[in-house]
Amino acid sequence: MIKQIKKILILSIIASSSLFAQNDSTTIRTLKRISANDSTEVTNQDAMFARPFIGIGKSKTAVGGYLEGNTNYFAEDGVTEGYSMELRRFNIFLYSKISKRIRFLAEIEFEHGAEEIAIETALIDFEVNPALNFRAGILLPQIGLFNANHDSPRWEIINRPLSSTTIIPSTLSEVGFGFYGKFYPGKNIITYDVYMVNGLQHNIVNSEEGKTWIPAGKDEEMFGEDNNGTPMYNARVAFNNRKLGELGVSYYGGIYNTYRLEGEEVDDKRSVKLMALDFSTKIYKATIQGEFVSASIDVPNDLDEMYATKQLGYFAEVIYPVLNRKMLGYDNAVINTTFRYEYVDYNIGTFASTNENIGDHVQAFVFGVGFRPTAATSIRFNYRYHKTTDILGNPPALMGGFQFGFATYF
Repeated sequence: MIKQIKKILILSIIASSSLFAQNDSTTIRTLKRISANDSTEVTNQDAMFARPFIGIGKSKTAVGGYLEGNTNYFAEDGVTEGYSMELRRFNIFLYSKISKRIRFLAEIEFEHGAEEIAIETALIDFEVNPALNFRAGILLPQIGLFNANHDSPRWEIINRPLSSTTIIPSTLSEVGFGFYGKFYPGKNIITYDVYMVNGLQHNIVNSEEGKTWIPAGKDEEMFGEDNNGTPMYNARVAFNNRKLGELGVSYYGGIYNTYRLEGEEVDDKRSVKLMALDFSTKIYKATIQGEFVSASIDVPNDLDEMYATKQLGYFAEVIYPVLNRKMLGYDNAVINTTFRYEYVDYNIGTFASTNENIGDHVQAFVFGVGFRPTAATSIRFNYRYHKTTDILGNPPALMGGFQFGFATYF
């Protein structure tokens, strides 16, 4: 059944694409770039709409997307599996300005060919005024810097941040509804988002990882129903200043386990809570950005210390353009250098029997050089180095490797 749905989706997109490929010169002349973002000041809240779209004549609907691919070569403790290449993502955007104050946005993602197909976004916005908008559908919770601002062409480093993918289960899509808006005190912008969603499910402590693993709480069933009838909540407030940058604080949490069946309570309620702090700023030509996230998880009493009740992670990166001029026939080409430091601790605490610290943490360093022939396209070369300590605190496994890839909007 799932394979049939995938085929239908692929055929639908191919059929839609053929509308653009026809030789009707009238249709070709009516293609034009449009902006889906209503604001002149782009904040993290605007990231979903601050993308390139192509409109057709007077149609209210526009399309866009991005493509990402790369090659990898890694070795861990001197052992390597050699080179591998992947077409990591192919994403399609659909946007429609239904009326002056109602808009629709959708994103369909194909990972590794058609191995995984997902509807990441399918939402509708109703504007009352800039300070009050209602949103409903499949949305991206505003948690941390990355989840709602994850498009690969925007980033200089190929792999997504560890804290943004293994503690915050990015890309996290949820069925839900809520409100968002902006206020303009002086020359500043204050944004807020408040949503109620179905939420993550019980696999947080019931996964193949054999430990607390928040990303395992993502499940296809969460798009159809809530597993416990108790929604989770997400909120983010951010302060933005044109000179200083943006600082955001966010929360995501609620009950994750199935604690009742047919109206009868069969288990204790257990919650997961994420708190995140994110920032982005520009100093001279350098862009500096990052996030810090802390997680608190209630786990069953009969589980041992392998199952963490607290986790944390963070990353910070610096992007500096070393060259910006006409190159290889491209008028405004840029060469960027990048450095990112990452750290995640998947089990904060001590062993009761020995009072020694529990391990299970990763430290990572990433260096990168990127060439942007245009702002929408990035060709990237990264070197990544990891130090991974197991739960017992043994000497860390050392992994290093190179990645070369590209990402482009279209």
